[in-house]
Amino acid sequence: MSGALKEVRIRIKSVQSTQQITKAMKMVSAAKLRRAQDAITQMRPYAQKLQEMLSNIVSSSEGELGMSLATERAVEKVMVIVVTSDRGLCGGYNSNLIKLAKSLLINKYAAQHSKGNVTFLPIGKKGYEHFSKNGFKVIDKYWDIFTGLSFEKVQAAAKYSMNAFANGEVDKVELIFSEFKNAASQEYIAEQFLPVQKATVTASNKKSDFIFEPSKEILVAELMPKILNTQLYKAVLDGNASEHGARMTAMDKASDNANELLKSLKISYNRARQAAITTELSEIVSGAAALNG
Repeated sequence: MSGALKEVRIRIKSVQSTQQITKAMKMVSAAKLRRAQDAITQMRPYAQKLQEMLSNIVSSSEGELGMSLATERAVEKVMVIVVTSDRGLCGGYNSNLIKLAKSLLINKYAAQHSKGNVTFLPIGKKGYEHFSKNGFKVIDKYWDIFTGLSFEKVQAAAKYSMNAFANGEVDKVELIFSEFKNAASQEYIAEQFLPVQKATVTASNKKSDFIFEPSKEILVAELMPKILNTQLYKAVLDGNASEHGARMTAMDKASDNANELLKSLKISYNRARQAAITTELSEIVSGAAALNG
């Protein structure tokens, strides 16, 4: 029985050590989440207004010069930008993003994929490792963006995709990322990055009529890449906040599970200890009775 007691004691210590780690990781993620949440909250209104302006310009500039990044053409080759995290232990965050990317491949680009015409541009180590190991065509230049995250690093990835589209190397660029809602909630999104989409005109969102100074061509040539850089940066900031929120939630649940397991183990330990004491008392009583007899 002492062997069983020792085994339960070891398991209790092991669970307690794991719980200390999960609690520490939750606290670290909570601190990082606050900074990441502030960054995306400040960035989102600016990025959304720029995107609205860009879509309106594209809608009112059909067939004009300088609109190469908005040119629709037959889709033969596709690039998919997938924003994942560098580290795991964040619940289903990375697996959900990878699942969405594969679903996009099956449901929208099966013909292109069968011809080997789909290329992944992963941002984040987890996505890079998955697509590399599973035989997908991967661009391996920008997966480490989260190591010292900056606008300049994201801009380099955006420029690469824009150049590939403008040069006809790809006909469409899709962007997959997680939009941050709150610490416990993220929305996994697949949206078209290139060509730039036209604005959807509704009663509440009428197409704007802009006055351009200098000429529209000069402004579009300057503005369009900058706005697209901002859009990708927003997606990366969204992903960064989503990752920390998902990890904080996952570590909180892991700590709760450790508590439940500890309760169960302590009950098992007490039962085993009581059984051992009862056995020892029985042996003592039996020995005393034998001596008296």
